[in-house]
Amino acid sequence: LRKGPYQVNIMLGGYDTIKNQASLYWLDHLAAMAKVNYGAQGYASSFCLSIMDRDWKEGLNQEQAVAIVEKCIKELQVRFLIAQPNFIIKAIDKDGVNTLSFGADPADN
Repeated sequence: LRKGPYQVNIMLGGYDTIKNQASLYWLDHLAAMAKVNYGAQGYASSFCLSIMDRDWKEGLNQEQAVAIVEKCIKELQVRFLIAQPNFIIKAIDKDGVNTLSFGADPADN
C-alpha cells in the first residue's frame, strides 16, 4: 500500500430489500462517501452531469432513467475524443441486476 497506492473513485449501487428502495453512493479516493441520486465519473462526467442535473426528477421510472442515460451517450458520441459506439447500461432493482445495451454488444468488437 505505501509503495504504490491506488487512487480509486467508485460508484456503488444496490437495492435495500428492507426499505424497498435503490441507493447509489459516490466514494472518492480519500474515502469521502455521499449518497447521490445520479452520477458519472471521469472525463465523461463533464458532459453527462449537466444532462443529469437538467433531466433527473424524483420518482423516475426505468424507461425515463434509461432515456437520460441515452442522452448522455449521444452527447459523448458527439463531443468525446474517443469514438465509442457501444455501451452497456445496467439497472439495479428488487429483482437484481438487469443488463441493457445501447448499440451493438461491446463484446462483438
